[in-house]
Amino acid sequence: MATSNPAPAREALDFRVGNKYKLGRKIGSGSFGEIYLGTNIVTNEDVACKLESVKAKHPQLEYEAKIYKNLAGGVGIPFVRHFGVEHQYNCMVIDLLGPSLEDLFNFCGRRFSLKTVLLLADQLLSRIEYIHNKNFIHRDIKPDNFLMGISRRTNLVHVIDFGLAKKYRDPRTHIHIAYRENKNLTGTARYASINTHLGIEQSRRDDLESLGYVLMYFLRGNLPWQGLKAVTKRQKYDRIMERKMTTTTEQLCRGFPNEFAIYLNYTRSLRFDDKPDYAYLKRLFRELFVRESMKYDYVFDWTIFKHDRDGSCSTTGAANPAAGGPPRLDAAGPHNNPAARMATAGPAHGGAPGPTHGGAAVPGNSDPTASFRRAPAKPGQLPTAATGGHYPSAAPYNAQAYPPYKGTTGPAPTGGAPHVDDYGASHKAIPSSDRVLRSSVRATATPGDLGPSRPSPSAVPAAAHGNYANLHRYRPSQEEMRAAANPPTSNYNVYHASR
Repeated sequence: MATSNPAPAREALDFRVGNKYKLGRKIGSGSFGEIYLGTNIVTNEDVACKLESVKAKHPQLEYEAKIYKNLAGGVGIPFVRHFGVEHQYNCMVIDLLGPSLEDLFNFCGRRFSLKTVLLLADQLLSRIEYIHNKNFIHRDIKPDNFLMGISRRTNLVHVIDFGLAKKYRDPRTHIHIAYRENKNLTGTARYASINTHLGIEQSRRDDLESLGYVLMYFLRGNLPWQGLKAVTKRQKYDRIMERKMTTTTEQLCRGFPNEFAIYLNYTRSLRFDDKPDYAYLKRLFRELFVRESMKYDYVFDWTIFKHDRDGSCSTTGAANPAAGGPPRLDAAGPHNNPAARMATAGPAHGGAPGPTHGGAAVPGNSDPTASFRRAPAKPGQLPTAATGGHYPSAAPYNAQAYPPYKGTTGPAPTGGAPHVDDYGASHKAIPSSDRVLRSSVRATATPGDLGPSRPSPSAVPAAAHGNYANLHRYRPSQEEMRAAANPPTSNYNVYHASR
């Protein structure tokens, strides 16, 4: 993605980082830095070097390096080998990885099979759970920020780009951050949660909702709020928010197993400081995997695509930087050749992923779905005409699954550090609050869309849309009730007095 930092001058590249790594050519860009190919001068091993000018208006590479070190040892977390200042640039040296899921998505014709999506979902949920257990939220969940490994780790998904990550609780006391409103949109609008669009402080629920949109993007090939035209970025964000809020989970997931709608309904039902049930969400998809009689063999679509195309069984790693973003595709060389990168995206016959650097090993040929394969299918587990050809849900999603959104009004906040927009570019933060738009969304809703003030869980999937005048009908968390009792700004009083 683009960056506001100036690229290092050519002569600046003729130096060694940490007296150990020789810098090569540029291979990509992260959210707030340029990525260069580096080489360990002792072992000749390739690495990724992320550079950021020390004069950057909002320097954050050191912050990102600290987060990587906090997360070190986890499966799928790249290892930071060095951080320092060289030639007026902050430099982070990190593991070199393979292509991003966005790269592979394009390689496969912009559509993934159900099997590939379920294989990915299991790993992606595990990565997000690990990050949350380490007291951080990512805040920019999207396909570009998940990269496959290289060599022995070609089937292992890695998560990158923690420049927007934030600590959501105190590591010692586990006290959650305070509920706040009127926050600027942080992350990528295409995958942002609805609460993020509404200007509400992000928490664990928002990472998971974003993941739900990523999974549907892979299955559908696009999302309903893509391609919307607008004059300014703010107007585009507002249009994305409006389309996202008025698209029901059933509309979004139509034609696919019910588990995906259940997943999104569950994430949207979470309160601000709720701890998600990660095991339940993984079980939801694993049981679907078993019902579809799929084999947990780590054979992804790109594996078959590559094998069918050229019969290659190469396991040589591709070279996409772990520090963020896909490499440039216009430069010659083995590390920037799309065909070469995809030809080495993984073995033709799968195999279990190996351990990440410093992390726990993934058991060879492990099958997380093995425990679900012992029991035969029950009568209600197969799709019928009554279910529209869909699989029935594996379990109810949540007894309190009514609309979780909480709107705000008042003047839009201005200013802020650079964030990431739907185009993947760095820019000054765009205010996420728009009183006129949100008022019009609520006003155009059909009265009675939500039914009774506390709809039953079974009624929510068909009813959780439209009438945003009644969005206060969800059960607030303790943080939200404290915020209501002690509003931080006059905007909160204006909103509650007017509704």
